[in-house]
This record gives sequence, structure tokens and C-alpha cells, in this order.
Amino acid sequence: MSVFTKGPEYLEYHHAGETLRIMSWGENSFRVVSVPNGPLDLKSSALLPQASTATIEIQEDVATITNGNISATIDTRGWNSAAVVTFYNDKKEPILREINGGGALVRKARFFKAHIGGDFRLKATFEANPNEKIYGMGQYQQDLLDLKGCNIELAHRNSQASIPFYVSNLGYGFFWHNPAIGSVSFGNNTTEWRADSTKQLDYWLTVGDTPAKIEEQYSAVTGRTPMMPEYGLGFWQCKLRYHNQAQVLEIAREYHRRNIPVDVFVIDYYHWPRCGDFRFDEASFPDPKAMVDELRSYGMEVMVSIWPQIDWRSENFQDMHQKGLLVQTDRGLNVQMSFHGNNVFYDATNPEARKYVWEKCHEHYGKHGIKLFWLDEAEPEFSTYDFDNYRYYEGSVLQQGNIYPREYARGFYEGQQSNGQSDIVNLVRCAWAGSQQYGTLVWSGDIHSTYQDFRNQIVAGLHMGLSGIPWWTTDIGGFHGGNIYDKDFQNLLIRWFQFGTFCPVMRIHGSRMPHEELFKADGEPTEWTGAPNEVWSYGEENYQIMKKFIAIREDMRDYTRQLMKEAHKVGAPVIRPMFYEFPEEKEAWDLDTQYMYGPDILVAPIVEAYATERHVFLPKGAVWTDAQTGQVFEGGQWQKVIASIDTIPIFLRDGKQPYLIGKI
Repeated sequence: MSVFTKGPEYLEYHHAGETLRIMSWGENSFRVVSVPNGPLDLKSSALLPQASTATIEIQEDVATITNGNISATIDTRGWNSAAVVTFYNDKKEPILREINGGGALVRKARFFKAHIGGDFRLKATFEANPNEKIYGMGQYQQDLLDLKGCNIELAHRNSQASIPFYVSNLGYGFFWHNPAIGSVSFGNNTTEWRADSTKQLDYWLTVGDTPAKIEEQYSAVTGRTPMMPEYGLGFWQCKLRYHNQAQVLEIAREYHRRNIPVDVFVIDYYHWPRCGDFRFDEASFPDPKAMVDELRSYGMEVMVSIWPQIDWRSENFQDMHQKGLLVQTDRGLNVQMSFHGNNVFYDATNPEARKYVWEKCHEHYGKHGIKLFWLDEAEPEFSTYDFDNYRYYEGSVLQQGNIYPREYARGFYEGQQSNGQSDIVNLVRCAWAGSQQYGTLVWSGDIHSTYQDFRNQIVAGLHMGLSGIPWWTTDIGGFHGGNIYDKDFQNLLIRWFQFGTFCPVMRIHGSRMPHEELFKADGEPTEWTGAPNEVWSYGEENYQIMKKFIAIREDMRDYTRQLMKEAHKVGAPVIRPMFYEFPEEKEAWDLDTQYMYGPDILVAPIVEAYATERHVFLPKGAVWTDAQTGQVFEGGQWQKVIASIDTIPIFLRDGKQPYLIGKI
């Protein structure tokens, strides 16, 4: 009796209770699912349905399935070996192979260790290629571009976003289609994926001749970002925090008076009475509609911060608790974050909870004309990341935890759509696979104001783009630790501001020192405000530099719009590692502090304190124009570039975007 069966688009293997299915799933791609016993569950955490066909050949001990340029074999031969799966490209070169049984070692490539209650701790192990380079996986606070050799936690934290998709220099992309808390090790001997609690193995694999082709195929199965609205293309003003209406109007009027364009003006947290009230505190914001109308007359859209925490004292807590709309605590005191009170998170995986929170926000903000939301705390940020102690509507956090930020964004996006809004951007502090289709602009969290953090963000942004999140940004200058009177911080801020000009979204933010204590109208202490963080807050010389780069961002508006169209249509990152545009250039795969802003603009930020020069690699296959001097260079060489504090090394590919020459 054969251990293989086939369907119109899948190949299946059965042995000792296990069912392993390889399915055609999109162009040149497979989805692989395995359970140790019982039926397969083919519902999807992130993969969209795909119409696919396959060619299948079954022999006695080996079976093969082919979909376009990818093929896979299930080989049951070998001593003490369960079936071993190997994937090939169109040249019949192996690109990824499960480990075999190892003879007397009795290893298992698909190892399920049962938990009491029926779920499993899963370990999936593949052979490793020591020459492989790996990119993507979301956002981690490190400056490593090539992730080969890294151990990576598959869990969200403040400033960490786990999106388990990577692009390999061997010509394939791999997506761990499992939202469970876990980890992965990209070792030199094996690659090992682990899920702490799951019901089955589930991953997706694609092949492509270029990173661009791999990204196109990945975005086709996880969803593509909408078209970025016009107000996402310019400069965004933000700080911790504009704490009353008078302050917002004062700052907005000053930007308008100085004729500095601001596309989005952001009102940060604790503008509400209690977390979970989802409305302005009328003592601080007596007439929000008049405020919004005035800012809009200056060309500024207003964005307001939303937190998913519900304070025990909130006017909505008891109602939400009674209706089962909150994340459950399995043991101990029901406090999931302690910050200005005892807080419990609303359960964004529950569709009723998403509807409830959206309706509150639409009722209390929409009536003032506000249509942009800053969805903070989106991991969510448990005070202690005891993932095994919390439970969502969709299941335990151990098993389903990583979908939370996507569902948080989804609730607002679908609510905005239901009200007829089409120009949707929501700023979100975390993401998982598929977040991009819900108008999600991810920023990199509460990072520190250091050059090391700055370098980390360049790499993080490149990884996020490869992970399917084209809309990404940082707090220009970092969030924690910047004193506005400190010359060292001012130097960092300017270099970061220049980098921010060539990010998908240009947004300044931070908790600037010195801080000022604040109190509510009744005398209760509330969250402090930071020092001023407007472009004129750092002295005349720095002001002129920042004003110059805001103007450059405006000059690039048409070009940036084209990049956003490309992201929308084919899933292309807005900021790209050098190898994305130049995959044949060996050196391009290791460049971690320079990148491409779209196809035409090479950006090389200054990433050392007080540095005024750096070396830039100009790839072959193009002629490069120095945007500062207009000098032209042939590709295939390193070039030393001088960059005083008021400029950044920028090179234009084949003379494109010439309007930048002499303005940088």
C-alpha cells in the first residue's frame, strides 16, 4: 500500500499516524503542513487563498511535486529515516532540505512533543548551508544585516516585531506560518524552528531569481499595502507629549507662520482621562473639533494616540470585562501592565472587542474630524512577558500571541473602511505577517538616543521591508535619553533627521529632556511632558539644516509617491538593501549602513558621532552622480565622501532624480 496520495494541487504522505501535505500555494511556491495524528487543519493564520495547480509524480519510495520553478521530493528511503523533504529550484539545485534520521541518532526533522491537553511543542530542523545569507524576520534591535548564525526569539516586545519570513541569497524565501511564541536558530550545522505550543507544522516556501521576485510572490500570498495617501509623503511632527489644545495650536501656528509644511501633527498618549476611555480629557482639550479644523486649514492632518490598555478605573472597564472583551490572565492578579494604574489589555483577536473599541474611537474622535490613529502598545507590552500566563479569544498567547498587532490594526482599518474612508494610515508599534494590508505604518518603538541605536534602525528598516512591511519609520533622534541642550545629542539628531528624510515616512518624535511634571485639573499626577521637539528647538544652525531636509522631502514627493505605488502593486520595499537592486554584486549583500531609497537613490547616512566622511560602495551596472557635488563615478568601486553636518552622502543612479543635485 502506497504511503503517498495526491490531489489536484497537493501531494500527501502518511506514516504511523502522521499526515504531511505539500500544496501548491501561489506562484512558484508551496505550503507545507504536517500533523502527528488526526486531520489537517487548513485554515490560515496569514496566507491568503491561492488558485494553484501542480504536477505530481509518485514512485514506490519517492514522490515529487512541482509548481512552476519550485519542486519538492518526499523521500522515504534510508535507514531509520522517516520521510525527508527536499526543495529544488528550476535548475534542480537543492535549496532547502530537512535533516535525515541520522542512522543510529534517530533524529526527526518534524518533532512533536506533546503537552498535556493535546497541543505540542514543535521543532522543525533543516540542513544548513554555511555559505547562506539570511535577511528579514521582522525588527530586532541589532545592527546585523546577515542573520546567519543568529538566535532569534519569535515573540513581540516593545521595539521588537517578529515576522518570521526571510529571504535567502540562495534564491528562495521561507515563511514560518505559525503565530506561536517560539524561536529560530540559523546555525551553521542546522536551521531549527521552534514553537512553544502549536497543533501542527505549517510553513510556506517560494523560489525566485531575484529578491524582488521573491518579495512579489510573498506579498501576493500575505497581502499588499494600500496606496499611501498624500499626507504620508511629507513631514510629521510629534513629541512626548502635547498635553493640551493650546499647546497644539501654538506649535501648529508657528509651523504655519514659518511656512514649513507639516503633513501630520500627532497628539500622543494621556490626552484621555483614563486608559480605556478612548476620548479627550475635556479639561485639556475643550474644543477638539475647532483644533482639528484649524490644523487642517494649515494642511495638517491630526493623528491621535490609542492605547489598548483598559485601566481598572476606566469608564469602559466593567462593561468590557463583563462582555469578555479583555485578555484573560490565567493565574495571579489580573494586572497585565502597571502604568499610571492597573491595566488589562483589550483582546484584539476577538471581533466583538475590535468592534467595541472602534465604535468608541469613532464616536469620540470621528465626530471631531479625526481619521488617523496611532495604535501604540501593539505587541502588547505586558509588564512582564510571561506569555504562558495570558489567553486570547483565538487561544493561548503561547499558541496565538504574535497575531495581536495585526488584529489590532485590522479592527481600526475595517472600521475606517466601513465609514467610507479610503485614505487610511495607522501608526502601529508592532506587526506580524499580513499587517501591511491593513494600512499599517510600523515604527521601531521606544529606542534610545545613541548612535548604536541609530545604526540598529537602519538595519531594522531594511529587514522590515524584506519582511513584507513597506511602510516603516523611526522616532527621529530616538525616543529615550536625548537632552535638547546637549551638543552630542544635537549632532545625533541631525544625522538621524537626514536618514529620516529618506525613510518611507519622515517623523520626528521623542521623550526629550529635561522633562516637566504635569497634573490633571484635580491635582492628580499624570504623565510628564518632554522638552520642546520642534525643528526650531535646537538652535538656529540646526534649524536651518532640518528646514533644508524638510524641503528636500517635499522635492521628492513625486518620486516617493511612485515608490508607494510600487509597494502597493508588487510589494516592493520603499527602502531596500543594496542587494535588492544589485543581486549580482557580491559586495552588496554585506552593506549594512547604506541602502537604496527606491531604485534610483543611494543613501549612506553618517553613523558615527561627529564624523564628516565615510566610504560608500557604488555597485557595478550603473553610473553614479554625487548629489552634493554633481561629480559622476563609474560603478564597481568604493568612494570616500566628505559630508559636513549639513549634508548626507547621496548618489543618484544613472543620473535619475537630477533635481536633487546641489540641494543635498
